[in-house]
Amino acid sequence: MYVAVKGGEAAIANAHRLLADRRRGDRSLPAIGIEQIVEQLALAVDRVMAEASLFDRTLAALAVRQSRGDMIEAIFLLRAYRTTLPRFGYSKPLDTADMTIERRISATYKDLPGGQLLGPTFDYTHRLLDPSLLADEAVEAPAQRPAETGRVMRVSEILGEEGLIEADGDMPEDHEIGDLTREPMEFPMTRDLRLQALARGDEGFLLALGYSTQRGYGRNHPFTGEIRIGEVAVEFDVPELGFAVSLGTIQITECQMVNQFKGSAKAPPQFTRGYGLVFGQSERKAMAMSLVDRALRAEELGEDITAPAQDEEFVISHSDNVQATGFVEHLKLPHYVDFQAELDLVRRMRREFEATRSGGEDMKEAAE
Repeated sequence: MYVAVKGGEAAIANAHRLLADRRRGDRSLPAIGIEQIVEQLALAVDRVMAEASLFDRTLAALAVRQSRGDMIEAIFLLRAYRTTLPRFGYSKPLDTADMTIERRISATYKDLPGGQLLGPTFDYTHRLLDPSLLADEAVEAPAQRPAETGRVMRVSEILGEEGLIEADGDMPEDHEIGDLTREPMEFPMTRDLRLQALARGDEGFLLALGYSTQRGYGRNHPFTGEIRIGEVAVEFDVPELGFAVSLGTIQITECQMVNQFKGSAKAPPQFTRGYGLVFGQSERKAMAMSLVDRALRAEELGEDITAPAQDEEFVISHSDNVQATGFVEHLKLPHYVDFQAELDLVRRMRREFEATRSGGEDMKEAAE
């Protein structure tokens, strides 16, 4: 039990006032608006939405502003808000083949049905600071072409026509999709729950694990089958109506990795899949997620588990940055009683150690 520090409430209130002051910054500068964050810091907003599991750009931008740009704090804020919302049911599975595509690339086929579309990307920019951004200079309007609607074939379907890749995420007919936000976490996990955990997992952690698989810690030899970014329709099945109702569209990033597989006693040599899907434009996260997803399928595919990225309990238990920050940052809170107990223990052990050493030296002198 901790003893309350006299004046603690006043100190905390003053800390809050100071935080608000630092958040506002120099009063001679205009305050940054929520709309500015949504439009000009879109990738930060998208990350907050993805890892908070809530698609709302305005609220995500508010969280970014409130947290002074601390991404994990913003994710924490938005996820906490999410728990207050009523839940009416589950939407139907997204049909990403019917996505209105803004960006679509493949590293496996040069000429794709539907074509490659670079979209907004840093891939071909020079990694040099641009001084022109110090001023609000006019920006040239982008080149545009008429929007294409309708189904766009996936790279995996091309391989599937020749039977060269495993089936697309088949599950037993009686399998019920789990919900990680409403059910206790248990191991081993089914793949649907693992993908939910990875989708809201920390981008940096998954990126590091994905990188580790490329360095020999996970038997991964991947090719980017396809990355696509765009708008996809969300539909909700209303039992009273007997048909699905459109709730609107959301932007998502989808990645399918194609991996070599030498085959097993039950399966012939073929390609296997790693899958990633996240809110907004976040292809680094989607790629890392797909690499880790494939690594976590080691046991399913009869491969030896030899690396951290293949260890389901290790990966899932440590991928959530809200949990991780809670465990790490709680060390800042008072631990006076615990530390005093440790201090007394170390002092007692030290006295015993010195007494033992002194006794040993006395015996040595007597023997001489």
